[in-house]
This record gives sequence, structure tokens and C-alpha cells, in this order.
Amino acid sequence: MSVPSDPAEARPEDLGGLCAGTADPAGSETDNDMAITVDALVKDFGHGRVVGPLTFTVPSGSITGFIGPNGAGKTTTIRMLLGLIRPTGGDATVLGQSVRQPARYLASVGALVEGPASYPGLSGRQNLRVHARLGGIPAARIDEVLDMVELTDRADDRVSRYSFGMRQRLGIAAALLPRPRLLVLDEPANGLDPHGIAELRLLLRRLADDGTTCLISSHLLNEIEHTCDHLVALHQGKIVFAGPRRDLITSRLLLRPEDPSALPALAEVLTGLGYQAHRRAGAMVIDAPAADAPGCNRAAMDAGITLAELRPEATGLEQAFLALTAGQPQSLPVGLR
Repeated sequence: MSVPSDPAEARPEDLGGLCAGTADPAGSETDNDMAITVDALVKDFGHGRVVGPLTFTVPSGSITGFIGPNGAGKTTTIRMLLGLIRPTGGDATVLGQSVRQPARYLASVGALVEGPASYPGLSGRQNLRVHARLGGIPAARIDEVLDMVELTDRADDRVSRYSFGMRQRLGIAAALLPRPRLLVLDEPANGLDPHGIAELRLLLRRLADDGTTCLISSHLLNEIEHTCDHLVALHQGKIVFAGPRRDLITSRLLLRPEDPSALPALAEVLTGLGYQAHRRAGAMVIDAPAADAPGCNRAAMDAGITLAELRPEATGLEQAFLALTAGQPQSLPVGLR
């Protein structure tokens, strides 16, 4: 994203994020305290439908992962939610206000969309001063956000000397300047090393614990799996899942009897306990948390069945997403293959 040659001419939209401005404060969340409510939202370009109809919610105070392969429509949807493009149909509310009137809520939103943009000839601190001036934010906040993204030691270096990961952290710092009630980050882990990703995860958890809602768009499913508590999955412009992470990533128990001929009896025991048992390579698998293992073992022993193996296993997010989209043509980027 290009920026004006003169920082004095900068506007909020020039810097790749949304700064706090003089917009009216957002209203209180409605719809059971949802930070975002999307209702049949649609976007068409030319003669084709790119996204929609989409219907989902983002709970207040959650870290919600917005997942899907590149080209699924994630960024287009985010741009609609931020008022950067108008929807073709349907509606959505952000912090209780319609996306058709974004000036009513953008003062309470921080965002990093389609990568950070900055003035390479200025230092990181000077870039943040531009953001702060545009948003009417006290200069003291700059040191706070630099510390939050661990960029204080390099704050006075020119951005032209920053690695991509450092520029990414600078963009996140800019998004945090207005103390947002809603933080929207598009592919925030791009360019970050493992330490940076771990620090980002901790930062998001601290923000959520303090009441900030975080919407994180990514195709890196392993990272989303370890970061988010709520998920919205998009594939070919349509929602394939929306809800708590635990509803998609299930916990299972695998039970393998010493005597393979005991499998039918073991299945009967598990069915009697209320589980749906599935046979897999000499073992039975049930959807159950690890805490259910002792009870299953006792029931098997009471039936005269000795287990050679009893262990929990989890369905990872990548496996779950591929199951949701099975049979649908797709081109999977790194992280979804």
C-alpha cells in the first residue's frame, strides 16, 4: 500500500490501518453482547458473487479466528466490516452500529489489513506519531504500544532498516494506539519468527482478558488453533463453520483391546455408556474428553475386557477444516496442505 510523500498530508486510510478519529463513539453491543453480527452479507464484483451470503457472530471479548485458504473472501469480508467497501446486500453491525455507517464505530476499532504501510524514511516512533496525530491520541500512548509489541529498542531506527516482521509489529502497534474495543488483524503472523508469534499470542490473550475483542484472519491453521477460542471458517466465499473452537476441534479416546476378538463386546460396552463407537484398525474410537478415560477403562474391565491401549487424541484444526470442505475443489496454501 502506497503512502503520501509528505507525512503532513497523511490520512488514516493511507497508513494501512484505522486510527481513532473524531467519529461518534460506538453504541453498546447488542444481540447477546456480540461485537460483530453479520446477517446475509453479500459482495458482488462485476457480474460475479465474491462473498456471501454470510451469517455469523463474533462474541465480545473473544479471540475469533477467521480462517480459510487464500482467495476464500476473508479480506473482502473484513473490508466490508471496516467500511472500506460497501456490501452489495445484507447487513452487519460492528459494536452495535451498521457497517453502512462506519463513522459511528471506527473510533473504537484498530485494524491492520493487507499488510502494514509506513513512511520508510521515518523512524518507527515517528510513524506512530503520525498515526497518533491523525487520531487525536496522546503521545504517551506511543511508548506503551511500542513496549507491547517489543519494538522499543528499535523505535528510533528508520523503518527502511526494519525487517518485514518488524514492520508487521509496527503495524500492530499502530492498530493498538486507540485502545480499541475491537482489534482486527489480517494475517498478523506474516513475517514473524517463532518468538514473535508466541509474543503475539500472549498479547492477544492479554487484550481479550481486558475486554478487547480480537478478530484474526489467517490461513495458518496451526497458529489459529493455539490462539483462538472462537472460529469462523470461510471457503469459496461461504461460511462452512462458525462457533466455539471446541465444537470443531473434538477430543477423542482410542481404546484397543488386548484380544482383537473383543472388539464387538467393547463396542457394546461403549454404546451402553452413551457413546457412538467407531472401529479403526483393531481399536474403537469415541468422541470423549480425556477425563472420561478412567470410567471407560472400568466399564471395559467389568465386562472382562483388558485394554492394551487407552489414549486421548484430538482432531486438529487442519484436519477438521479439510473434513468440512471434503469433495469441494480448492487450492490450498501453506498451512492448509
